[in-house]
Amino acid sequence: METSHVVKVLKAQFITHDVKSFVVEKPEGYTFTPGQATEVSINSPQWKNEKRPFTFTNLKESNNLEFMIKIYKERKGVTNELGRINAGDELILHDVFGTINYKGPGVFIAAGAGITPFISIFRNLYKNNQIHGNRLIYVNKTSEDVIMANELQKMLKNNFINFYTRENIVGFQGRRIDRNFLIENILDFSQNFYVCGPEDFVKTITDILLDLGATPEAIVIEN
Repeated sequence: METSHVVKVLKAQFITHDVKSFVVEKPEGYTFTPGQATEVSINSPQWKNEKRPFTFTNLKESNNLEFMIKIYKERKGVTNELGRINAGDELILHDVFGTINYKGPGVFIAAGAGITPFISIFRNLYKNNQIHGNRLIYVNKTSEDVIMANELQKMLKNNFINFYTRENIVGFQGRRIDRNFLIENILDFSQNFYVCGPEDFVKTITDILLDLGATPEAIVIEN
C-alpha cells in the first residue's frame, strides 16, 4: 500500500529563469538511491491529488530533501502552482521509484531538466572521490537554461560538455546532438551510457548509441 508524507517547504528559490529549487523536510526513515524520484503534490484541497514525478537532487545522507523543478507557467498546471510555493507551505511526497542508478563510469547525456537524476549521482560520486572517468554532455536551448552550471563544472571539470541548440557562444557547441557529434566525441561505445530528457530525445540518442555499438544492458534510461 502506498504511503504519503506531508512535508514543510524550508526553502524555495529560482536557480535559473524557469527552474526552482525546493528544500523540504525529510520524513523519518525516508531513503532513496541517487537518481531516484518520487511523486509530489501540493498539500491543498485543489491540488493534493495532482501528483507529478520529480527527482531528488540532494545527497542521500542530507538531513533534508531537495528537488529542482522546471516551472511551466503557460500550462497553468502543477508546476505553475509550484512556482508560487514558498517556505512554510506544504508538499506531499509518495513512494520512491526510479530506474536510473549508477552502475559504473560512463557518459551521461542529458537534455534540459533531464539533468536532475544525474545531479544527486554526481554529488554522491564527487563526495566519495569517485567521479573520475565520468563525462557529461548536457543539451539546452541557451546558456540561461543550464541548471547548476558552476557546480557541474567544479565536479566534472573538462568532462563537462555544454551544448546549446539555439545559441552560438565561442567555445561551446551550437548544434543538435546527432550521430556525427557522438562519433566525434565518444571513442568507446562499449562503456556505460546514462540518458535522460524528453521522451523523443531519449529514444533518438538511445537508437544512435545502439547503432554505434553500445549494448542495451549498458544504456541506463528511465523506464
